[in-house]
Amino acid sequence: MTQAPRSLNHGEGKEALLSATVRVVAQKGLRGLTFRAVAEEAGVNNTLIAHHFGTRDKLLAAALDWTADRSIGAADLSEYATDAHAFRTALVDNVLSAPDDEIFQFEMILESSRRPELQPAVRALYRRYVSALAAGRERLGGPSSDALNLALFAALDGLMLQYLSRAITADELAEAVEALGIAVGNPAEATPSH
Repeated sequence: MTQAPRSLNHGEGKEALLSATVRVVAQKGLRGLTFRAVAEEAGVNNTLIAHHFGTRDKLLAAALDWTADRSIGAADLSEYATDAHAFRTALVDNVLSAPDDEIFQFEMILESSRRPELQPAVRALYRRYVSALAAGRERLGGPSSDALNLALFAALDGLMLQYLSRAITADELAEAVEALGIAVGNPAEATPSH
């Protein structure tokens, strides 16, 4: 049963549509993304989508930015900058808190391989994530270079994909992130503090 469109306060519409877009794509994939599906998920009239975003691609790009903002900003990882184990734990907790965001991002990444017009948004997404990881690692004082930070994020990305596809559990994800951190961290980190 379709719910009647609801009235939103000023500023709520865009946020509701972005959140609904992510949920629709996480549940149905990009092929299931229509203005009608997003409007139904958000409980609004579908004309609101065209008003805020204009096109499907602009909606997708905005949702990609929105999920990156949420993922990077959900936890202030800088507060853990002096404790590598706590930093990695906070990182895993942050990632596991919004699986729909992660699924949406992977859908967009895969779609960009077929649709070059989406590639700039995906490149920007990866730059943001690698920069956030590099900033955290810099505060921790471990070895760092652009290439190493890119490689580390690629490893984290792969682990997240394995988790989302249910090839590994949340505990295995956490253990792998911890092992990765120890492998590239300071020698003092090599002794687990459990």
